Amino acid sequence: MTEQTSDELVVGPVDYIVVEFAKDRELDGTAFPLLVDLVDRGIIRVLDLEFVRKDDDGSVVGVEIAELGFGGDLDVALFAEAATGLLDAPDIEEVGSVLEPGTVAAVLVYENHWAAPFATALRRNGAELVASGRIAAEDVLAALDAAEGK
Repeated sequence: MTEQTSDELVVGPVDYIVVEFAKDRELDGTAFPLLVDLVDRGIIRVLDLEFVRKDDDGSVVGVEIAELGFGGDLDVALFAEAATGLLDAPDIEEVGSVLEPGTVAAVLVYENHWAAPFATALRRNGAELVASGRIAAEDVLAALDAAEGK
């Protein structure tokens, strides 16, 4: 077996999102099948999925997905093992700093798997990513509306 170096690994860009769930809404799990679909189609690869609760006193604790009481036929076992170790205690504390007291949030770290072959080809040719960013969907919609004169 030949050993791959980090330059030879086929890895796409890695992103994260933090989603805070409203205090007054029951978690129903309707987004999870869509996440599974993205994984099944090879668009993303889930690296870490952690749930965090910020108590009313400001303390931040990790929460097991099974404790959240998602309704429906959701198989939470699919997500329970999504942990590479990229997220650590300081990351969870940082997430807690942006949460409202009494809320729960999901922290998803994912690879843009669709881009892995493209990114690998660029690295093999000596290219390197020197900047990246994200434009909020609301900003894109506002700009499109403005361009159409709405």
